[in-house]
Amino acid sequence: MPVTTQIGKALQRRWIASAMACLLAPLGTLAKSSNVAAEQPQEHRLRLFHTHTGERIDIIYRRGDTYLPNAITKLDFLLRDFRTGDVRHFDPRLYDTLKELTISIGRPGAEIDIICGYRSPWTNEFLRSHTSGVAKNSLHIQAEAIDLRIPGVNTLKLRQAALALHRGGVGYYPHSDFIHVDTGRVRQWCFDCPPSLLTGD
Repeated sequence: MPVTTQIGKALQRRWIASAMACLLAPLGTLAKSSNVAAEQPQEHRLRLFHTHTGERIDIIYRRGDTYLPNAITKLDFLLRDFRTGDVRHFDPRLYDTLKELTISIGRPGAEIDIICGYRSPWTNEFLRSHTSGVAKNSLHIQAEAIDLRIPGVNTLKLRQAALALHRGGVGYYPHSDFIHVDTGRVRQWCFDCPPSLLTGD
């Protein structure tokens, strides 16, 4: 075989290999991008509105299994005792409960109305002396409970969704139109409820 023919075939093979590399390169880049995207930890976001202070927050509080300290601090501040200004660190699992509630009712981006977060011992005693349905050893004092509602969502439906999570205590206050969730033992109660609402509990 003439040398020129051998050189020509070698060049042809090299050109084909180069062309194939160019064609496959974008696929490799795409696969790499997909792998990077898959490796990104899931972000958990909360949108809260405090009905007493008028404050709002829209924040990513957890990435994957890691709670973000700065975000948790901001959430703790929003949920402070608005009467005394006292701030206490919340059990972050309670924030997961709020997030899971929005997902379970099919509204993962919903803004949650906060009725009550942390209560100082003074505030708890004040409420006990002026209202009914306030426990002496309320978990609000331990920053382990939140009273809430979600605009546009029936609170009875919200209560049922919270009970289905099996993540702690769930209280229902139909006359005040809110539910209570906490990180205590799994239990439930319905304050001043007519028998029709207790059917099936």
